[in-house]
Amino acid sequence: MAIFQSEHAPEPVGPYPHARRVGNLLFLSGVGPRERGVEGVPGVELDAEGKVLSYDFERQCHAVFLNVRHVLEASGASWEQLVDVTVFLTDMKRDFPTFNRLYQEYFPDPATRPCRTTLGITALPTPIAIELKVMAVME
Repeated sequence: MAIFQSEHAPEPVGPYPHARRVGNLLFLSGVGPRERGVEGVPGVELDAEGKVLSYDFERQCHAVFLNVRHVLEASGASWEQLVDVTVFLTDMKRDFPTFNRLYQEYFPDPATRPCRTTLGITALPTPIAIELKVMAVME
């Protein structure tokens, strides 16, 4: 077993690695749209009490996909090796159509698209609207 940390992905918000390899499987911890070294979440407007007033969901999607790439690369894997994606959305009704459109852009070939599960949830540990949990197969 090996663990991996990316120098480009945001720092984990808890005591866990960015990824862990077991045999030929690579498991990524949940990946959100935060940026490394940046306080707060890009595209998110909070009130004085920390409640989300508005957010740019499309920007968060692009950031999540970039962060997944960063962790994959730090682990010696590539985008094409993804086999399973679990998506957590805090506003399924509002954000699912946008996510679905962007997902298709990031995975244009139906023959190589990973499996996917999308869940609507009430909250994530930081004020983000999306988190991905992915698995890849290493060669």
